[in-house]
Amino acid sequence: MITRRLFTAALAAAIPLTLMSGSPAQAQDLREITFVQPSPSAINSYPVFVAIGEGYFEEEGLEVTVEAINGSGAVLQALAAGQAHFGRPGPGPVLAARSRGVDAVFFYNVAARSNFGIVVREDSDIQDLEDLRGTVIGTGTADGAEVGFARNVMSDANMVAGTDFEFLTVGDGGPATVAFNSGEMSAYSSSTADSAVLNQRGMKVRDITPPKFARFFGNGLATMGDTIRNDRELVEKFGRAFMRGHAFALDDANREAVLAHLKAGNPQEGEDAEFQGALFDAIRSKTIPVDMASGLGYLPPEVWDEWQTSLVAGGEIPAPLDNLEEAYTNEFISDWNEAIN
Repeated sequence: MITRRLFTAALAAAIPLTLMSGSPAQAQDLREITFVQPSPSAINSYPVFVAIGEGYFEEEGLEVTVEAINGSGAVLQALAAGQAHFGRPGPGPVLAARSRGVDAVFFYNVAARSNFGIVVREDSDIQDLEDLRGTVIGTGTADGAEVGFARNVMSDANMVAGTDFEFLTVGDGGPATVAFNSGEMSAYSSSTADSAVLNQRGMKVRDITPPKFARFFGNGLATMGDTIRNDRELVEKFGRAFMRGHAFALDDANREAVLAHLKAGNPQEGEDAEFQGALFDAIRSKTIPVDMASGLGYLPPEVWDEWQTSLVAGGEIPAPLDNLEEAYTNEFISDWNEAIN
């Protein structure tokens, strides 16, 4: 069963097979890095696991340990506390953290197309957002990227949480299925992976999110501002290896190797090969930029403006940031794209 739980133990068993393939002397020279992700899914963070499996991090002198924690808020807390070097939070939580004085910086657009949607049961009478007025929308976490996304969508429909509808943290997978069946929630703010899991378990859902919200990119790579300023070489190495993993996985010729790396990262996801493949295809499709002119990883400034406007309108941040441009950077993207071409 896929749930949001720590799977470091499983990774500890798998990672040495890939990271430590060099000589003992080489292994001892590797710098140990921790990457935190907001769910245990290896598929959601597939470029990391591919870069581990293909040895790209090792080539950069890095030994990467992956840890899963509960939601983007927890990812940002781990980064701020110095418990991790890099993480994969959503843009909404990053802006919310910066409004509280946390110097988190987004530097790679992984989910270039929105990987969230508001879904309802396939047989539900609910047809559009207006039908959600006065209802409960479930979320996987209390402060994850799916919450900020849902606030944006509902704000655009002139509805505010606590007044026109309610949020309810229900978890994902089995708990979300129970919440639908019990009537606790009428809709669910769901990631692509969450929807796939629900459908695979027989809880058929359909997305009622207006198409225009596809431009709202989702989770990506973030680190602390101090890391970019004072340990720039580390960011360059990590991001370059990550992009190589991203590009490798986008090539269908590498599909078998990619799925093997993902199974090593999370064996549970690989138990059902057909489901694993379908979920990977769904997630991967969200990581292909709408416009490849700027290559992989590019963060459109205009969409950051839209994210901020929506968060202010929804009450998730009290006011626009003093300098929105400090929340993200594209300074590494061109060099990394040149490295993979």
